[in-house]
Amino acid sequence: MQASEPQTTPKQNNEPSEESESEPVYVQVDRRQGETITLELEEYLIGVVSSEMSADFPLEALKAQAVAARTFVAKRDFHVDDTTASQVYQDNTQLKAVWADHYDANYEKIAQAVRETEGEILTYEGALISAAFFSSCNGYTNNAEDYWANYTPYLRSVESPWDKEIEGAKQVFAFSHEELAQYLSLEQPLTEIEPPQRYANGYVKDVVINGKSFSGRELRECLGLRSSAFTIQMSQDQIIITTQGFGHGIGMSQYGAKGMALAGSSYRDILLHYYTGVEIAQL
Repeated sequence: MQASEPQTTPKQNNEPSEESESEPVYVQVDRRQGETITLELEEYLIGVVSSEMSADFPLEALKAQAVAARTFVAKRDFHVDDTTASQVYQDNTQLKAVWADHYDANYEKIAQAVRETEGEILTYEGALISAAFFSSCNGYTNNAEDYWANYTPYLRSVESPWDKEIEGAKQVFAFSHEELAQYLSLEQPLTEIEPPQRYANGYVKDVVINGKSFSGRELRECLGLRSSAFTIQMSQDQIIITTQGFGHGIGMSQYGAKGMALAGSSYRDILLHYYTGVEIAQL
């Protein structure tokens, strides 16, 4: 996420292809400090994959993340920022601070994932896709139109049972009646919360509270919930909301990718599972 200077870590021993030597691809990154830097694409991706997925994850999951990240930045014409508004990027100085004594081993593992997928991107009917990804889900990914409004043929709901096995998959949020009314700009007192209406995959479509309808996404964003897959219970004293998963649920589940890799799936298997009907192509 931060790098006012080019990365200084030594290059790997693998010789770049003639194409990459003659036509290098560069990424412009707007840093949160206000500066803009330029990095070679594959170098930039090391900083992204290191920031977006744990180096402890299996290599095949990291490779899937590398292809998704490369596709993401290509779709944005190689000009992004270093935050979650695009995809998180950290430079070597930041990674050394995070990884400490594990820096060398972690860096080489991430670099290997990027190197072994060099130039690979995802397309649908010949065009770059919007390679959305997220942390974990409720056992199913989300349809794009159920959260973002627009139908996208390759961002369909698919099974992701590996997510339900992770520690901390469920999180409990407690609100007083006054807090919930304030967050949702409702008149007090709260009198009624109707049972949520759900999509077939379990994500909340909408909930009526005090006669006003809120989408699952609205409630997630207004209340700071981890997911729009949740249950909601109202008692005399408080409202308890229990979420399953972390993120918008659209595209590739990172913990699902980990689970698939541990079960023996390749990064290609992972990508073709989470992005419906896509092809893996070269830039």
